[in-house]
Amino acid sequence: MNTMPPPAAGPYPGLGFRQFVAMIAALMATNALAIDSMLPALPEIGEALGIVSPNDRQWVITSYLLGFGLAQIIYGTLADRFGRRPVLLTGLAIYAVGSLAATFAASFDAMMVARVVQGIGAAATRVLAVSIVRDTFSGRQMARVMSLAFIVFLAVPILAPSIGQVIILFAPWRWIFALLGLFGIAVALWVARKLPETLHADDRTPIALGPILNAFRICLTTRQSVGYMLALTFVIGSLFGFITAAQQMFEVVFKASGLFTTIFAVIAGFMALASFLNSRIVERFGMRRVSHTALVGYIAATLAHGAMALAGHETLLVFTLFQCVTMFFFGLMASNFGAMAMDPLGHVAGTASSVQGFVSTVGGALIGFGIGQQFDGTALPVVLGFGACGLAALAMVLVAERGRLFRPQAGR
Repeated sequence: MNTMPPPAAGPYPGLGFRQFVAMIAALMATNALAIDSMLPALPEIGEALGIVSPNDRQWVITSYLLGFGLAQIIYGTLADRFGRRPVLLTGLAIYAVGSLAATFAASFDAMMVARVVQGIGAAATRVLAVSIVRDTFSGRQMARVMSLAFIVFLAVPILAPSIGQVIILFAPWRWIFALLGLFGIAVALWVARKLPETLHADDRTPIALGPILNAFRICLTTRQSVGYMLALTFVIGSLFGFITAAQQMFEVVFKASGLFTTIFAVIAGFMALASFLNSRIVERFGMRRVSHTALVGYIAATLAHGAMALAGHETLLVFTLFQCVTMFFFGLMASNFGAMAMDPLGHVAGTASSVQGFVSTVGGALIGFGIGQQFDGTALPVVLGFGACGLAALAMVLVAERGRLFRPQAGR
C-alpha cells in the first residue's frame, strides 16, 4: 500500500506548490544577493571608481541598505491599494534598472545613486513576498511555505560571496551587477507569467491620510513593539557593521583574502543553523526565553571577544570562532525580536511591518556604517561595536519587558 502523502496542490492554475515556494524564495533572495555578492569585489570596485579611502568602499553596501530601508515604508500601503502584482513588478523593474546602472557606473557618485535605486526596488520584494504568502495560505500551510522559502533564503548569504568571487575570477567586477539585473528581470518575467493578483478586490483599501497616521501612531507608541523594534535595530546594526568591514578585515588584519568567502560562509552557516534550531524549539520554550537567553549569550561572547582583542590575542582562528558563536546567538534573537515587535499590532500589521522594516534597516545600516567607519587596521572596532550593540539591545528589551527577562507571556 502506498503510504506516501499526496503532492501538495498548487495554489493557482499553472503554478505548482513547489514552483510557488521557489518563486517566493527567489523574491527573498534578491536582497541577500545584492548585499553579499559584491563583497569580494570591493577592492576592485574602489580602484576602478577612484575611491581613495578603503573605508569609503563601505558606501557600496550602506547606500543600498539605505534605499532598501527607506522604501519599505511605502510599499505596504501601495500594495494594499493597487494590488500585489503591479507594485511587485514595478519594484523588480526598479531593481533591474538600478543593477544595470551600477554595471555602467563611471564614478563613485553614480555608483551610490545606482545602489540606492537598486535598494528601493528590492524593498518591494521584502514587503510583497510575505503579503503574497499571507494572501494565498493561512495557518500551518502558510508556516510551511515560509519555512521552505526561508531555507533557500538562508542559503543565499552563505553562497553569495562565493558567487561573486567566481564571477571576478572569470570576468570584470561589473558583471556582478549585470547578473543581478538579469536575475531581477528573470524573476519579474516569471512573476508576470505565472503569478496572478493575490489580493482580493474586496480587500483593497484606499489611501487615506487619517488612518495611515493613526496606524503609525500606534506602531510608535506601543511600548513592547518599540522596545523590541529598537533591540532588533541594534543587533542588525552589529551584523551590518561586520558585513561592511569584513572584506577589509580579512585583507588587512588577517592577510587572508583567499579565505574570505569560505570563512564568511561558515559564519553565515552558524546563523542559518540557529534560525533552523529556533524553528524547532521556540514553540516549546517560548520566544522570550529563547531570545533573552540568546541575548545574554551574545553579550557574553562579544565581551569575551573584545577582551581577547584588547589583550592582543586576536587571530584569524579566534575571530572566526567568536563570530560563529556570535552569529549563532544572533540567529536565535532576530526573528523572535521581530515577532514580538509585531505581536501587539495585528490590527495594523501592514503598516507595522513597513515601520519595523524601515526602522530596523535604516537604523541598522547607519549603526553598521558607524561601526565600519571606525576600522583602523584591526578587528577591535568591529568587535567592540558588537558588544556595544548587544548592551544597547539589552536596555531596549528591559524597557519592553518592564525590567523582566525570561518570563513567557501566554505561551510566548
